[in-house]
This record gives sequence, structure tokens and C-alpha cells, in this order.
Amino acid sequence: MGAHSKKKVTTIHEQYVQERAVVTEQNTKKKKYLVRRLTVFFIFACVLTGYLVSSIFSQASAVEQKKKELQNLEAKLEKLQEDQTILEEQIQKLNDDEYLGQLARKYYYLSDDNEIIFDLPEDDESSSN
Repeated sequence: MGAHSKKKVTTIHEQYVQERAVVTEQNTKKKKYLVRRLTVFFIFACVLTGYLVSSIFSQASAVEQKKKELQNLEAKLEKLQEDQTILEEQIQKLNDDEYLGQLARKYYYLSDDNEIIFDLPEDDESSSN
């Protein structure tokens, strides 16, 4: 047997060989369709995952924004409650006749019986000279 001799292979045209060829071709097509379906499913899963992740991040940022807004509103509420407490105390003081008398004497130069009011110059002028 030399290097120059070649064997010729002939195909058998029997029904079994033809059936095997059909089955092999069908299997190849099935694999091709399976790969296509899996690719489509993978792309769909990636798109869905991306959408879900982005919506989670946007919701998380919205929650953070609402928390900051809540903190600001709570601080404002606390300030308003402090103002309300001060105003309620002032109302209590204004219901006291003695306190009203002090205010009237201080701002309107009103006097009680047998009182004399003296208007003195302010200390700012005397301290600067």
C-alpha cells in the first residue's frame, strides 16, 4: 500500500441511512431553534432585570427624597410648636394686669397714681463720648 493509493468510499442508499440523515438534520434544526429561543429568553431576562433594577434605584432615591422632606417638615413643625409655646406664654402674661401695667409704663409712658416719669437720655450717647 503506497502513499498514492486512495480508497473510495461509497454511500449506502438504504432507508436506514436516509432516516438517520433526516433525524440528524432534525436534531440540528432543534438545536438551532433551542439556541434562538434561549437567546431571546436571555435578552428578555436581561431587559426585565435592567428595568427592575432601575425602578428599584429610582424608588430608593424617591424614598430618600421623601425622608429628607420629612426631616425638614419635622424641623419646621418643631419650630412652629416652639413659637406656639412662646405665644401661649405671652397670652398668659397679657392676661395678667400687673404685666400689662409694666408694658404700658414702659412703652407708652403711663404712670400709676403718685408716680413721676423721667425721660433719661440713652446710654449709647454717654458711653461713646
